[in-house]
Amino acid sequence: MVTVLQIFFVLGLIVIIIQFVFRIRRVNKTIPLPENYRELLNDYVKFYRQLDEKGKEKFEERIQHFLSAVQITGVNAIAEDLDRLLIAAGAIIPVYAFPDWQYINLHEVLLYPGTFNEDFDQGGSDRPVTGMVGTGAMQHVMIITKWELRQGFINNHDARNTAIHEFVHLVDKMDGTMDGVPEIILERKYVNKWKNLMDSTIRQMKSYGSDIDMYGATNHAEFFAVISEYFFERPDLLKANHPELYEMLGMIYKMER
Repeated sequence: MVTVLQIFFVLGLIVIIIQFVFRIRRVNKTIPLPENYRELLNDYVKFYRQLDEKGKEKFEERIQHFLSAVQITGVNAIAEDLDRLLIAAGAIIPVYAFPDWQYINLHEVLLYPGTFNEDFDQGGSDRPVTGMVGTGAMQHVMIITKWELRQGFINNHDARNTAIHEFVHLVDKMDGTMDGVPEIILERKYVNKWKNLMDSTIRQMKSYGSDIDMYGATNHAEFFAVISEYFFERPDLLKANHPELYEMLGMIYKMER
């Protein structure tokens, strides 16, 4: 009997050692950034350009950590260095003020060449989707289109950025529900104020139209993602046109753009 217990103890110890070693190796696996990553970030990512040198170094470290933790796979598309950097930038921008943030609800990003439908088909004419956070069998997966990804960073004159939009959904979803209320980063005392502000703005959008993308009037989750795009892409315009939204988003994201 003692011998059997000793065998089980040794086997259990071996399993623990193997898991520990594997975990150390996985944690220490760092994917190097491309040689011209600073040039690419300066050329394409306005948020990065506006940081001081210390801030840029912090941003670069966060990007490298993200790319080491999340797999990016091209599906009928080549995931080039620029695409990987822009996906990572879209991930870091909304959570830049939270240094220990990790997207524990994301394992892989699928890069499609163009739009797709809700069944993930890339063919045919009815393909309205440019980005999606997966559910069910696609849990922990994000899909984003290469064209929209790049346009979100190339065009600095509109308030759209698909990558930021989808990662904001993940931030929202981190508390267990994707409802437009990111309780993991929003102080509880401001939750009702934020809900009321979303409701009143959506009502105004539906009644009178708005410079805010009307897709944001779909529901609270889409409103939060759309208005967050606006906050990070055109903070000057949001502050001028919607000062209360600007103030609340600055509070949510712990920054003033």
